[in-house]
Amino acid sequence: MKTASFGDHPVAVVTGGARGIGLAICEWFLKNHYKVVILDNNQVNLDETVRRIGKPDVLIGIHCDISNYQAVETAAKKIISTFGHVDALVNNAGVAIFKPVLETSFEDFRTVLSTNLDGCFICSQIFGKLIVENGGGAIVNIASISGLRASTLRVAYGTSKAGIIHLTKQYAVELGNYNVRVNAIAPGPVDTEMAKLVHSVAIRADYHDTIPLERYGTPEEMANAVGFLCSAEASFVNGQILSVDGGFEAAGVGLPTLRRNIKNATPN
Repeated sequence: MKTASFGDHPVAVVTGGARGIGLAICEWFLKNHYKVVILDNNQVNLDETVRRIGKPDVLIGIHCDISNYQAVETAAKKIISTFGHVDALVNNAGVAIFKPVLETSFEDFRTVLSTNLDGCFICSQIFGKLIVENGGGAIVNIASISGLRASTLRVAYGTSKAGIIHLTKQYAVELGNYNVRVNAIAPGPVDTEMAKLVHSVAIRADYHDTIPLERYGTPEEMANAVGFLCSAEASFVNGQILSVDGGFEAAGVGLPTLRRNIKNATPN
C-alpha cells in the first residue's frame, strides 16, 4: 500500500480495536509506523487502551457505535481534522450471541447483524470514500470460519460473517478500480479473553479435535495476516478470503483417529 502524501505516516482505522484481535492489529500498525485510530463502543476499554499505549501523536481513540451511520460520519470528520487522510480500514468490531437456532429471537439476530454486517457496510462506505480520495489503500474485514462453514449455536453470528465475506468481494470488484484493495481474513478459534469466557473445556477439546495444528490461534497471528493484506507485499491481492485457522476449514472428520494411529506407530 502506498504511503500518503500528507505527513510521513499512513493512517489506519481499526474498529473494535480496544482489546483482543483488534488491539493486536492496532499494535501491528504502530510497530509498522502507521498512525492509528481506534473506534470502539466501550468507553472504559478504549480509554484504558489509549492511556496504556500512551502515544497521542500517533494513536487516538474515538468512542463510536459503528452501527450508527451519523456516529461514524462524525468520527470520520474528526479523523480527517486530526490526521488529514485515511489509508487503511480494518472492520474488526463484532458481537456474538450463541443460542440454539430455534431459541434465537429476531432481536438477537438483528443485534448481531447490525454491528457485524451493517457496521462493516457503514464503515466501508464512509472510510472507503476517504481512501479513494486519498489515492488508494486497503480495507480488511474480519470475517470468521463460521462464515464459511456452519456450526452449532451460530445462526446470527455465522450469517453475519457470511455476509461480510460476500460484502468483501463486492467492494473488491468496484473499489479495485480506484486502487483500493479489499480482502478479509477468516479466523478460526483465537485465544482471546472473550474466547476464554465463552468456550467451555468441552468446546475447546472439540476444536482441538478438528484443527490440524491442534491449537487455538493468537491475536498476534491474526494481526500479522491483516498487516500482510494491508502491505505492499499484497499489492496484487484483492477480493480474497484468507482463512487463518490452523487448517480448520480444510479439515473433515478423522483427525483424532489419525493422531492415535501416528502415536501408536511411533517407536518408543
